[in-house]
Amino acid sequence: MGQDQTKQQIEKGLHLYQSNQTEKALRVWMRVLEKSADPAGRFRVLGCLITAHAEMGRYKDMLKFAVVQIDTARELEDPDYLTESYLNLARSNEKLCEFQKTISYCKTCLNMQGTTVSLQLNGQVSLSMGNAFLGLSIFQKALECFEKALRYAHNNDDKMLECRVCCSLGNFYTQIKDYEKALFFPCKAAELVNDYGKGWSLKYRAMSQYHMAVAYRKLGRLADAMDCCEESMKIALQHGDRPLQALCLLCFADIHRSRRDVQTAFPRYDSSMSIMTEIGNRLGLIQVLLGVTKCWMIQKELDKALESIEKAQELAEGLGNKLGLLKLHCLCERIYRTKEQQRELRDHVVKFHECVEEMELYCGMCGESIGEKNNQLQALPCSHFFHLK
Repeated sequence: MGQDQTKQQIEKGLHLYQSNQTEKALRVWMRVLEKSADPAGRFRVLGCLITAHAEMGRYKDMLKFAVVQIDTARELEDPDYLTESYLNLARSNEKLCEFQKTISYCKTCLNMQGTTVSLQLNGQVSLSMGNAFLGLSIFQKALECFEKALRYAHNNDDKMLECRVCCSLGNFYTQIKDYEKALFFPCKAAELVNDYGKGWSLKYRAMSQYHMAVAYRKLGRLADAMDCCEESMKIALQHGDRPLQALCLLCFADIHRSRRDVQTAFPRYDSSMSIMTEIGNRLGLIQVLLGVTKCWMIQKELDKALESIEKAQELAEGLGNKLGLLKLHCLCERIYRTKEQQRELRDHVVKFHECVEEMELYCGMCGESIGEKNNQLQALPCSHFFHLK
């Protein structure tokens, strides 16, 4: 298959993919990969396969194609191709919650500065790196990376990147419990979609609606949360976006739990858990197990709650997700206080404070810990944050 034919087939695959015929598109692209003798064409088709598998939540396949793409980039001996392939490798590892590897590949990208293309990718590299630091609960570095990504987006007038960074910042502020900012950033993302997103993939709209739903739930605006989550889920189902379906199901379950409707919450958690397990989103699984634990606690089934905590703790330790561990110690503390088991209670109080120390989650001004309750926060230029009050 020559250069022109390769190009035509790639375009044919893209057309099929955009009209939601994903499996047909994948078959066309796989045929190109088998038959094309054009390395640049092969590189491009691998990029298409990586994106498609990412959106379907087939992260192990995504990683497999990213490794092949690196070999193709080396064959092409072009620093731009190499940077792009390392970014795809970083992203694949980010999706599989291999955060240390993600950071390492992102640093490789930043050290390989070739030409203008590499410089345009820097924003995406910073975003991926920020997501990885957030997964490890290293908040200051995560914020630094997100702000850097935002600067690149503004400098290159890249509205799509700005939209993605705003969603990540929404997630960031949700985790440290500044719920006003957690809502502000996805609302900004939704505005960008409305103003510039005519030709964009619908996933940008779905993503901003999902993050708005999470923030609305945290603020106790449950009807608004439900509306946004339904909108997001509708797009996720239309596009076969498994990762987003799992997140929406988790959000639905959390909304029902907030309404104390445990019976409706449990099956949603179960559905979310099975997709999270299938795609390998271990960070998502921790969130699901936290929700399940809280449901058991509402029902006063404390031993079942402890079983869920044990599973979540194993995952959080494996990932190095310190915030997950902190939340689990906090729940254990409540359970053992109710059970009046003083020794276990003390043990978890100590571990809780160790986590706070480790994450440096306290205000430099008042000395109180950050992230215990909803509080407006202000970040300094050095990315340290303190209570606005």
